[in-house]
Order: sequence, then C-alpha cells, then structure tokens
Amino acid sequence: MASTYTPLGIELQATGENAGTWGTKTNTNLQIVEQISGGYTAVNFGSDADVALSVSDGSTGAALAHRVLEFTSSGSLTATRNCTIPLDVQQFYILKNSTTGSQSITFKYVSGSGDSVTVANGTTVIAYAKADDGTNPNIDSVSIGDVTLTGTETLTNKTLTSPKIGTSILDTNGNELAKVTATSSAVNEFTIANAATGSGPTLSSTGGDTNIDINVTPKGTGDVVLAGDTVKVGDSGAAATLTSNGAGALTVTTGGAADLVLSTNSGTDSGTVTITDAANGNITFAPNGTGVVQISGNSTQSGRLRITEDTDDGSNYIQLLAPALSSNLSLTLPSADGSADQALVTNGSGVLSFADAGGGKVLQVVGATSTNEDSTTSTSYQAVTDGVSITPSATNSKVLLFANFETSGTDSAIRVATSFFRDSTEVTSGSRLAQRNAQGSTSAASTPNQMSMVFLDSPSTTSQVTYKIAFKRQDNQVGTVKINDDQKTLVYVAMEIGA
Repeated sequence: MASTYTPLGIELQATGENAGTWGTKTNTNLQIVEQISGGYTAVNFGSDADVALSVSDGSTGAALAHRVLEFTSSGSLTATRNCTIPLDVQQFYILKNSTTGSQSITFKYVSGSGDSVTVANGTTVIAYAKADDGTNPNIDSVSIGDVTLTGTETLTNKTLTSPKIGTSILDTNGNELAKVTATSSAVNEFTIANAATGSGPTLSSTGGDTNIDINVTPKGTGDVVLAGDTVKVGDSGAAATLTSNGAGALTVTTGGAADLVLSTNSGTDSGTVTITDAANGNITFAPNGTGVVQISGNSTQSGRLRITEDTDDGSNYIQLLAPALSSNLSLTLPSADGSADQALVTNGSGVLSFADAGGGKVLQVVGATSTNEDSTTSTSYQAVTDGVSITPSATNSKVLLFANFETSGTDSAIRVATSFFRDSTEVTSGSRLAQRNAQGSTSAASTPNQMSMVFLDSPSTTSQVTYKIAFKRQDNQVGTVKINDDQKTLVYVAMEIGA
C-alpha cells in the first residue's frame, strides 16, 4: 500500500513499505515536524504580485510548513498583496510584514469566503489557520503590535513604546478617564515629565512649532479650577501678563467670603490694595514704608482724581487735578475741623489750618440800566418795571446797592418817597431812604429832580435775587409822581461783599 501525506507534507508510511528507506523518510518527517513547530522562513514578493504557498509532500523546505513567516519584497509594493495557502492546511503562524512600500499583506486560504488576516506593514500577527470548512475555511488572528484583546488584561512591568490608543483610556471601573482625539497631520503635543524630590511634575506643550500654547477648555459654563494655595504665572526670565481671551471684561474676584489682596513679591516689601469682603466694605490702599499712592498724568493732561455723586442723584462729579508746577508741593490738612464761617489758610510752608476769614472783599459786581417810565398816584409803594439781579456765592455775603434816577410830578408841592425792594420784600422798611419834592408844575411840564440811593442788604441766600426801586406819593397830597419821565436812564449797581 502506498504512503499518504498530511496537508503540511508529512509522509504517512504504509505497513511494510519503504524497506531500506524507512529511516531516511522518518528523519525527513521529523525535520518537517521541527519546521512546523518552530521553523522560520522568508516569503518574498519578488514581482509586486500575489504569492501562493504550496505543500511539498515528504520533503522539507515548504514555506507553509514553517511556524514563522516573514514577508519580504524585492522592490516596493504598490498595493495590498495576498499570500494564500491550500484549503486543508491547519496550523498557527507568526506572520511579520517586512515588505517595502508601506503596503499590507492579506493571509488567506486560496479560495472561499472565510475570514482572512491582514498584516499591516511593520507589524507582527499570530494567525490561526483553522481548516474548519471544506469550502470556506477561516483564519483568525491576534495582533502583536497593538493590544486588541477583548478580555481584561493586566500588564505588569511592561514597556509600551508609542502605543496607539483608539479613542479613550478607561479607569478600573470601565468608565472613561481620558479621551483622545486624533488631529490629521498633528505636529504639536503634550509632554509629561516626572520629577525628583523637591520638584513637581511638568506638563509641557512640545512639537514642531516654535511657540505653542496650552489650551484648557471647560465644557459649557464650567470653570478652570486651580486647587493650589498659590498660582504662579510666567517663567523665571520674563514678565507675566494676565489677559482676557477676547474682548470681554477680565474680572478678578475671590471664590468665597474672603478679602481680595493685591501685592508684589508674595507680600515682601510690597504695598497692598485690599478689597474687603463685607457689606459696605472698604477698599484700602496701603503703601509700603514711605511709599505713596500716586495718581500720574501723561503727555496730554495732569493727574486727576474724580469723585462722582450718588448714582441716584446723577452722574456728576468733583474733580481734583494738579496744575503745572515748577517744584513739588505738599499740603498738610488740619488735624480738626474749624468753627463756622472760618476759612482754610496756609502758613506758607504747606501746613493748612482753619482761621477767621477776612471780610469786606468784593466778590462780584452786577450793573443794569432802564429807560422805562413808571408813574403812580398811589400812596403805597409801587416797584418800577426793571431791576438788577444777582446770585450771592455765600449765605453770609452782603449786597451793596447803588441807584441813580430822576423823579418828577404834576405839582411842585408833591413829595415822592423811594425805597429798595428785594423781590417782593421791602428791605428799607422803617427808614426814610429818600423823600423829597418831586418838583413838578401845574402845567405838567415838570422839572426833574436827580436822586441817588445807597443801601447795604443781607439777603442770606445763594439763590438769585432781584432788586428794584419802589416809589409812592406822600400821604394827603394830590397828583402823579413819576420815575424816569421822558424815558431818562435809571442806573443800578449791585456788589457782593464777602463776610
């Protein structure tokens, strides 16, 4: 009976056959077994085409009868190529793709629709040729380059050199710990470095660009929380700048009921600005040592301090500004308030105090004229048409009044009385300020009489007041008295005198 052969080429000798050659054939079979269990061979794609492996019955050297197959090529492959085995081969292989051209090799059965294994360029795969179907057998694999085990594996003391992570890293509970998003043609990345005793680990942005940001983006309205007691910005060799990322306002605040303190050099030899966290809390400027709080000017204006009114009242303000100076000027305020109506005075050396103010200074002068003619037959005072208006600058100021005018009447015996009125109030009540003959004639062709009046009034107000001459006919007389007959000129002068 003739010998038969396994799918991998081992000869199965019939009983009583191969007399004289049995030992040689047995040795060959043992060599084939040795190839199958641990042999290595190269499978060369010499012509940029598919390669079909075949069995060598009863002899060594068949590539498919080796454990380790390394795919090589004589030149660069231009597409994925196939390496096929017969349908009845049952074996597991270690396959390594060392071809040039960056192409994959598909390891498959010669025909059928069963599963095949793709070996990416530069990777190594363990493949199981099952021969589990006469027409459509399958080949399964386990990738050696990338760990893709479906079960849970614990790697202890293993070194992963440039591992490829699909989308995320999970924690021990299987929940997402970190997600990884791939960027096409990426050149910049994170570098994480540990540190020896006394230093902290480092997270750096590195890559192909020269200057690379680190972007930290919270989700939605989430915050970036830095849990350290001290947060430092800038490197050791350059000034640091804290800016807003865009056109929005930059707000610096505390996260709870605590004061906000601004200082330099961690507070050493530094002044502070303290914003107190409290209802009606203060903002305190505290210079260090002999330092000062300085409000500087620029090339277009001097330094200025602006204090606004209560927002319920409006948006007006009081502004203090420095004039042009030939030298520094320091003013020391009084240690206590002065008495009523005292003024702030200097000793000539910048020391201010309160003292009694000198009075009698003319603060303002207002004049007015009128050519209106006024007349009356009444024995009660009647104000003329026009007057003079003035607005005192202080309630304790006085107003010195002057008036010059002409009087006349229809009879030479008629007497006219005159007085000053402030608005509707007679300020010369109880005194005969001016009273004389009007010098009229019975023919009404009166001869005018020139008159002048002077009076010092105390209006006690800072609101505008109007002064006018008032006149009347004396009692028990008959006729008409006039002011500015024939439109002569009435002249007023009002002077504010400081107290």
